Amino acid sequence: MSQPNTQETCQAEQTSACTVREVLDRVGGKWSIGIIIAASDGPVRFTELERSIEGISRRMLTLTLRHLERDGLLTRTVYPTVPPRVEYVATEMARELYESLVSLTGWAQRHREAIAAAREAYDRERGRAG
Repeated sequence: MSQPNTQETCQAEQTSACTVREVLDRVGGKWSIGIIIAASDGPVRFTELERSIEGISRRMLTLTLRHLERDGLLTRTVYPTVPPRVEYVATEMARELYESLVSLTGWAQRHREAIAAAREAYDRERGRAG
């Protein structure tokens, strides 16, 4: 009876872990969370997203929407009007994430002041400027 090749097993595990990391990076990205939450309530237009997501540039919004669409988390619908109307809606897969993302953003909102204070204390103790 032969033993499994441990190098092949490790490579397979690394590939799997890398894929999970990529998925987590995508859905946990700086802009992705807000977009997925907004699109989970129903169709949302580009300009609505641009107004509702503080600090996002048009280019970054466009790139993030494309990535989320490519990953199967958003569906993009273009209506043949002049000018063209484009709407985005979260897919079932993205809607499954909704509660987790709302919980995560709620946690961040509740603890952001405590985290800021901890950072200041840490930097002060180590003589660093913030």
